[in-house]
Amino acid sequence: MKRYADLVADALTRVKEIQPWDLSKQLDAGSKPVLLDVREPAEFAALHIPGAINVPRGVLEQSCEWDFDETLPLLAAGRELEIVVICRSGYRSALVADVMQQMGYTRVVSLKTGVRGWNDFEQPLVDASGDPVDGDAADELLGPHLRPEQRKPKKS
Repeated sequence: MKRYADLVADALTRVKEIQPWDLSKQLDAGSKPVLLDVREPAEFAALHIPGAINVPRGVLEQSCEWDFDETLPLLAAGRELEIVVICRSGYRSALVADVMQQMGYTRVVSLKTGVRGWNDFEQPLVDASGDPVDGDAADELLGPHLRPEQRKPKKS
């Protein structure tokens, strides 16, 4: 049986990752990749990299194809576009980049360490209104928020 970490590790055998500082350099140099944030809408609204678009992982495949309610023309017509897939920590983005490659996207990479790493590298984040999000506030939003029942049971 494969677990989540196994699925991510398997995807990473096929997916290229870039570091936050590499993306920052690209953006500073004028590169304009599609910044595809695959977190849930509430996560994206709380904070995201400026210029990113939000396509939750659950509707990704439909967003990449024509004739669906979720179709995003930029993606459906853009299999040759340079795309950086972003999530909170780099795991969901690795899975999405793998799927996108299977769907024919030729220039897709995953942002290693995700928005957390972007914030750790002290790069700008904004909220749904486009207002800057303070790094300390971002740390709090990006940290784990597990309820007791979500933790692995302790062995007796």
